[in-house]
Amino acid sequence: MGAHPRAARERAAAVPGIRAPRRRPVRRAVCAGALLALAACASVPFDRPKAYSESYRDVADTRVGAGVDRWVEEHGGQSGFHPLNKGMDALGLRLALAEAAEKSIDLQYFLMKRDTAGAVMAEALLRAADRGVRVRFLLDDVFTTTKDRSLLLLNEHPNIQVRLFNPVARGGLRGLNFVTAFRRANRRMHNKSFTVDNRISIVGGRNIADEYFELNQDAEFLDFDVVALGPVVPEVSASFDRYWNHERAVPIDYLSDLRAGESLELERQEIGQQLEEAHDTVFAQALESQVLQDLLEGRREPFVADAEVLSDDPDKLLNPVAAEHMRLAQGLLDLFDRAEHEVILITPYYVPLRGGVRRVRDLVDRGVRVVVVTNSLAANNHVPVHSAYSGYRRDVLRAGVELYEARADAARELAGSEDGPERLTMHTKLVLVDRRWLFVGSLNLDPRSVEINAEMGLLIDCAALTGPFAEVLEERIATAAWRVQEEDGRLVWRGQVHGEEVVETKEPQASTWLRFKAWCLKIVPDRQL
Repeated sequence: MGAHPRAARERAAAVPGIRAPRRRPVRRAVCAGALLALAACASVPFDRPKAYSESYRDVADTRVGAGVDRWVEEHGGQSGFHPLNKGMDALGLRLALAEAAEKSIDLQYFLMKRDTAGAVMAEALLRAADRGVRVRFLLDDVFTTTKDRSLLLLNEHPNIQVRLFNPVARGGLRGLNFVTAFRRANRRMHNKSFTVDNRISIVGGRNIADEYFELNQDAEFLDFDVVALGPVVPEVSASFDRYWNHERAVPIDYLSDLRAGESLELERQEIGQQLEEAHDTVFAQALESQVLQDLLEGRREPFVADAEVLSDDPDKLLNPVAAEHMRLAQGLLDLFDRAEHEVILITPYYVPLRGGVRRVRDLVDRGVRVVVVTNSLAANNHVPVHSAYSGYRRDVLRAGVELYEARADAARELAGSEDGPERLTMHTKLVLVDRRWLFVGSLNLDPRSVEINAEMGLLIDCAALTGPFAEVLEERIATAAWRVQEEDGRLVWRGQVHGEEVVETKEPQASTWLRFKAWCLKIVPDRQL
């Protein structure tokens, strides 16, 4: 019998001048080549023609259109706004708007999950489409966990169109497709809006998933939206139209095919089964929200204000990162330049980079009070972001900023109840300037939102809304956040926990493992976060 191949390679390696055959690298190279070939075969049909459409203009004959137009006329042509602090109200209003829609629903989101909130939303869209309402649904692709099959089945309805923005190719291995197309696929659409009959919109930070609507039993996402009505809504629709008709918005049926024999009825059955247990506790409870009826019938008066949409152009994602493409961020910088007394920044993810530190230092040097509220390590659901933020924490403090971090255990305290989730993650994205201007939208104050992704939001000029809201925020910050300070060269966290003052000298409420992981993740480039 011949020598064993491994033994022969070992003997050859022991003889000077003779190199043993290297089979494993060859095998790896072959495998890598095969995987790359699979990825190369997968492509996205961006250049395939698709139907062009715009928001409906003639909606005065709808109940929503007539009600809003009458309200606008009574209030001098200005827009109206109402804050949505509670997740169940935010879900209920979306469902109520879908029920009230007569001509169109346009919704644009960063992600949708196949959970209770996703099923409730799909059911509401189907019911509207059955009544003849046109539904245009634009989703970013990468973090959406709803299966293509479900989106395809929704798209089968003659009145529903589903498009994915900047999708990853479906052929081969999806993860590999993302990596091989990283420069393109890394640029995401983060916009969030829900518009009915081109007269009422909901804009803010919430995606379509349980955690954004108080449906998650493990943790609560503290978030914020506003419902807007009147002249600002066509601006929201115009932004939606630009994204909907953009070359990177791909119809779902261009990417995947339904299996033979599948029909929309299968999706209805699955949604029905998923909602059967949750109907009384979620769907019906959400629909009990009276916000929409109260607004339309005058029992709840919206805040009257002028406003504008700040929105990145979708072409931002086609171009290299450059200041001229950061329209939304530039709009906020212009607002900061007008600040005279106070700037309050509330963001779940805060990575200011050196430029952001200079910006807040300049504000403080001009006599402007600057407050930043973000997540603590224990409250943050993206540890790499906190790792990057922690590298700028001392610089921000030394610039004169009042810095706060949300307490992970503050959910029940804020709710005033011993029931519900114990853990809190802040997902609110707000900017308040001089207790007059309020910006609400999808923008995080980190390089990914400012430079890489596309974002949108509303800038509202309304002291009657912003002033009292700022006062409530300050009260909540005092009881639900840590004040971070530098004392004798070290960081300390001070907070009121159940009425008692607590002082921590290391990341509060974070385990040793979590602190270690955050330290290790400092190697991640700041601009990818």
